[in-house]
Amino acid sequence: MSKVAIVTGAGQGIGFAIAKRLHADGFKIGILDYNEETAQAAVDKLSPEDAVAVVADVSKRDQVFDAFQKVVDTFGDLNVVVNNAGVAPTTPLDTITEEQFEKAFAINVGGTIWGSQAAQKHFRELGHGGKIINATSQAGCEGNPNLTVYGGTKFAVRGITQTLAKDLASEGITVNAYAPGIVKTPMMFAIAHEVGKNAGKDDE
Repeated sequence: MSKVAIVTGAGQGIGFAIAKRLHADGFKIGILDYNEETAQAAVDKLSPEDAVAVVADVSKRDQVFDAFQKVVDTFGDLNVVVNNAGVAPTTPLDTITEEQFEKAFAINVGGTIWGSQAAQKHFRELGHGGKIINATSQAGCEGNPNLTVYGGTKFAVRGITQTLAKDLASEGITVNAYAPGIVKTPMMFAIAHEVGKNAGKDDE
């Protein structure tokens, strides 16, 4: 029987690359994204037989739980969850807004918590352990210019990951994180553009 993975923010970029690799390794995939069109396009690129698109705003607990349930109902199992979805506000301290702050923490931190909570629920109900993999960043390991909010969320994800690894070990659930640096994705190009603009430099 094939194993099943859910990857959040899997419509494009790193999330899709992770989903593609897991599919190549024999997993059935739940492509969770806030954009239905992007999610379905990702499914079509993988395999409509082995992947399903589910739409959710990861900052909303109920939406995350509903999306996870749809994947489990479709494939009958869940073994791996990758909490990849995120946003990256790029701004100097004096221009950070409440909206940027709240959105980034709700998605990057809240999404990690709700995805992990939903994963634990299904691992328990299915009677086996599993793997939770979270997305931090090099910006969550060392400070970077204009990334106060984004870096703060990723430092938080590191702490959450380390804590959950200890909390869930007794249930056979492993919790790890990956910390990418510069990867050519739409998000990274947006960060580079904003950092350059804030530094008074044109795009190169």
